[in-house]
Amino acid sequence: MAQSLVIGNWKMHGSLSQNQQLIESIAEQMFELDTVKLAVCPPDIYLAQILLELDANELPIALGAQNVCAESPDSGAFTGECSAAMLADLDVSYALVGHSERRQYYAESDATVLAKFQQLIAKNISPVLCLGENLAQREAGDTLAVVKQQLCAVFDAVDIDAMQHSVIAYEPVWAIGTGKTATPAQAQEVHAFIREQIANYSPAAAEQISLLYGGSVKADNAADLFAQADIDGALVGGAALNADQFLKIAKAAESA
Repeated sequence: MAQSLVIGNWKMHGSLSQNQQLIESIAEQMFELDTVKLAVCPPDIYLAQILLELDANELPIALGAQNVCAESPDSGAFTGECSAAMLADLDVSYALVGHSERRQYYAESDATVLAKFQQLIAKNISPVLCLGENLAQREAGDTLAVVKQQLCAVFDAVDIDAMQHSVIAYEPVWAIGTGKTATPAQAQEVHAFIREQIANYSPAAAEQISLLYGGSVKADNAADLFAQADIDGALVGGAALNADQFLKIAKAAESA
């Protein structure tokens, strides 16, 4: 059975003081989690701070990264990059790959996404593979074809063990940061399709891999999304920067 998982993607937000306040606010409102795992993905420059803050507040929250170097899992002459080994040194458990903003603004191809996926797997970090269509692709009826291409570009090249240690996040590009959200039925359709595609590689992996929805997830729509059969959690953007919102989403997942 897939793990219920809620990951907060802080994107390029935060400061030393803001981060401390956010973690302390989460700690004040934290409740016991029985079925849901939580993680936060701050900017790389704050990973060490957040690791210390999570430990100091004894929070059951895993640390995640937003990116990783594609060229080497260890070290090298790659100015400005952060390797999977460096992330592992900070006890990072998850890292995003293939986020639409990386594909759009930094021209990351499916080949680049695959390379990053493989670097993370080599260091026992779970890749969170992001898939999703833009508005034009949805309106053209190409959603499932786009999602399949992005998924297969990675899963055609890795083994079953690597698949089972990954997470999939379906994020329709037209719903990211726009306030628009796919209806629960729309999200479920794509999640069910993704699980079917994974089952073509491994039925066991299809049952085990957590499928997250991302795209303007908030406290007031989370429960309806989590009620869907193939939605195991969420990749949360803006709402993850608000302790009350983030924990309400977590509570909705715990109650699903």
